[in-house]
Amino acid sequence: MVVFISSGVRIVGLGDADRLAVLQGCPGIPGASGPKGEPGLPGTKGEIPKASKECFSRNCQELLHKGKILSGWYTIYPQGCNATMVFCDMDTDGGGWIVFQRRLDGSVNFLRDWNSYKRGFGNQLTEFWLGNDNIHFLTSLETCELRIDLGDFENNYYFAKYASFRVLGESEKYKLVLGDYLGGNAGDSFSYHKDMPFSTTDQDNDMSSFNCATAYKGAWWYNDCHYSNLNGMYWLGVHGSYADGINWKTGKEYHYSHKRTEMKFRPV
Repeated sequence: MVVFISSGVRIVGLGDADRLAVLQGCPGIPGASGPKGEPGLPGTKGEIPKASKECFSRNCQELLHKGKILSGWYTIYPQGCNATMVFCDMDTDGGGWIVFQRRLDGSVNFLRDWNSYKRGFGNQLTEFWLGNDNIHFLTSLETCELRIDLGDFENNYYFAKYASFRVLGESEKYKLVLGDYLGGNAGDSFSYHKDMPFSTTDQDNDMSSFNCATAYKGAWWYNDCHYSNLNGMYWLGVHGSYADGINWKTGKEYHYSHKRTEMKFRPV
């Protein structure tokens, strides 16, 4: 057997019985760099990547028109390409709704302060408040209609619709600007709150001599206090306390707390 090693040394006469380990030595010192080569030909000009189609979906309604038919959380771009994540209801009444409030199972505490309602809070899978800053921003861009859905513990469902809905900015205490009541089997328990600023336990902006948010355990657009209080305590249906549950006066009045609520808007 003949073995050639890269250095040019030749080893002869190794049989199967012989064992030889040939170790590679350390590399030598690198040589000097060669001369610089000639420049290559210029490459072809690349294309500027196109913006994602989703970047032009300003709201849930536009997403629906582009084939997004499942309700869920989506990223929208209401102004330019500044992203906002919202829950889109693509099923109810033609779909395309941005849901800004949801009560479902009592898993999230809604008795919170001004800054919590300003920023938003909750769980994407269950209950949430989108945030007053977000609600103000989204409703200021175009005319929106409002829908409120209610469900009780006996599996009955109710709704109310309003022609327009807008929330002003923090400097105006997130004042509620509400259009005409359009109908629904829940009756109208929201128009009473029209033109009212938002109130929390630490910011009393209502028309009452006492703090409605503290008395009725929920932040809301209180007047002299309320006909509705969908951010109240999550009681299980009938409750003995007065008007501090998820109440809707024209429905089950002040001693029945609803199981499920959703407040939502979409462009007209």
